[in-house]
Amino acid sequence: MNVISNEFNNNRVLILTGPTASGKTALGIRLAKELDGEIISADSMQIYEGLDITTAKPEKHELEAVPHHLIGVINPTISFSVAAYVPLAVNALRDILSRKKLPIIVGGTGLYISALRDGIYFNENASDKSVRERLETEAKTLGNTALWERLRSLDPESAKKIPPQNILRVIRALEIMEITGDKFSDYRKKSVKGNPEFSFKGCYLDFENRSALYARINERVDKMLADGMEFECRAAFESGLYKNCTVSQAIGYKELIPYYSGEASLTQASEQIKQSTRRYAKRQLTWFRNDKNLTRIPIDDADSFDIIYRKVYDYFTSA
Repeated sequence: MNVISNEFNNNRVLILTGPTASGKTALGIRLAKELDGEIISADSMQIYEGLDITTAKPEKHELEAVPHHLIGVINPTISFSVAAYVPLAVNALRDILSRKKLPIIVGGTGLYISALRDGIYFNENASDKSVRERLETEAKTLGNTALWERLRSLDPESAKKIPPQNILRVIRALEIMEITGDKFSDYRKKSVKGNPEFSFKGCYLDFENRSALYARINERVDKMLADGMEFECRAAFESGLYKNCTVSQAIGYKELIPYYSGEASLTQASEQIKQSTRRYAKRQLTWFRNDKNLTRIPIDDADSFDIIYRKVYDYFTSA
């Protein structure tokens, strides 16, 4: 067994992240097999039950290959955020380490990863349903961009990290500022506790040629549709359970709604899913590149899975 899996005195935790469609799932599973590890998901959509194809959850045989944690464990009607994720992930880390296994964080939600690594524990009491509902109404009447512009005027630092499309996080930031009187960016800094309990080592995958990543994204969307994503999302849409839920922001689900409403063709919806996914990947890479605690693993167009795996493996097993 590799020496890395015996470093339990240091409570070693690996972090493998990167943009969507970069191959994190397969790489994480192979790492876990070779290093006697278990995987903790860091994906804000995969944590919900349902929409398995749409949120690109590992397939059944992958979930059975090595133990996975925090996948499909939250009811889609329940509001879930990074504040709730951190304590769940910490409990999973402690459980895995107590059994002398190696925890491997795998996922593409940068906020979840940085909050866990940096020991950020948010004050979940900082919420007011009436304020949140008012902001949600304003978003519907004034538009998402108007609320994001308000956030930018009040807290430019947060606005740089929260895109206008992520209206749930925009509303949450505005809600916290209204309740506490602090900028959301200052509120987050006050919540940093540090996490000396664990020793993290992390990297992110970054394609040298962005077009190669985009080609992967397009191919994966086509496969997801062939595997039944449209039918999966239609069932969720017609159930009405996902309305106004966080998971309703999942890429794929929201882009298919115009198709179900007769306002777009399936081809148009498919192209919109690809475009939204490419934009999301670009935002992910911006986040990871700005995270000084993550090491960049460059991926060339011609790199096979084995070559990419060797780069990741060598990084994690190096001194």
